[in-house]
Amino acid sequence: METIHRVFVGDSRDLSSVADDSVELVVTSPPYPMIEMWDDLFSTLDPAVGRALESGDGREAFEAMHAQLDRVWDELERVLVDGGIACINVGDATRSIDGSFRVYQNHARILEAFESRGFDPLPDVLWRKPTNSAAKFMGSGTLPPNAYVTLEHEYVLVFRKGSDRREFEPRADRRYEAAYFWEERNRWFTDLWTDVRGELQTLEFDGEDDGLRERSAAYPFEIPYRLICMYSAYGDTVLDPFWGTGTTTLAAMCAARDSVGSELEEAFLECFDDRVDDVPETSRSIGRSRLARHREFVAENRESGTVPEYEAEYYDTSVVTKMERSIRFREAASIETVADGYRVEHEPLSVSEGGG
Repeated sequence: METIHRVFVGDSRDLSSVADDSVELVVTSPPYPMIEMWDDLFSTLDPAVGRALESGDGREAFEAMHAQLDRVWDELERVLVDGGIACINVGDATRSIDGSFRVYQNHARILEAFESRGFDPLPDVLWRKPTNSAAKFMGSGTLPPNAYVTLEHEYVLVFRKGSDRREFEPRADRRYEAAYFWEERNRWFTDLWTDVRGELQTLEFDGEDDGLRERSAAYPFEIPYRLICMYSAYGDTVLDPFWGTGTTTLAAMCAARDSVGSELEEAFLECFDDRVDDVPETSRSIGRSRLARHREFVAENRESGTVPEYEAEYYDTSVVTKMERSIRFREAASIETVADGYRVEHEPLSVSEGGG
């Protein structure tokens, strides 16, 4: 199996390098409006943002920032196939503007934007991001009533383009081999992820980074990897219009899906090659870990007297449902740099001693 991963330097408000109806899944985390670290970016995209902030008009600044994201959502509507899924990781913002403190609900504004474009919202996910200060309050300390709740979660908003689900040919190998285990389904398809942690990136740039290190704000690898496994099949293409440090591309490589990324700052691409070097080992480790955890699940169930009914076709283990029998993990065997990106050759997972 071969996958192709393209990365373009450019403005994601214009994804002309991506063809109409050519993407099955979007997984991305945009810059969050009303978070100060992105003020300069939004002001560059639209000077009205800077003017609104300077005049103390938070609501106007909030709307002007989202107006720029709206142009990206227009492009996603164009490039996604009917029935394709968009997963948008976003956090709300708290901020004092002109002496008034409030929350700016980015997730609600994005929800409205996608619905107005004909997307159907699907159940979303909250994930805990405990990277804030140990102080669990803001405002007046321990005195009521003027303290504020600390935001320690982010949203993964999930949308489907149109009301119809994607269709596949009966018993399509690329779909059945991309299945997930029963217990993974139960853990992943819950609306609260407490086992994912925020992470800080250590980035290496040549010369001055011009604040890019602070603006990377990469989400944990586990988030795009899960979403890709949940909402795509082998042969699908995953798009990240806010590519950043390339975490979505890395997850797509490890999950053996094609990918496309668009990034405004060319300097981010400089540090990506070092991350790519780890993909073969990472993909192998992920596949073996998933298989090992499943075998532990089966063993625990056998001890409790529950014996899974079916046997996996490619691995020496039992599975709970018929749909799991054809699961087949892939690992990245080799990576080649090509025009605009990378070509990855994938092979069936090489399992460690102890069985296939």
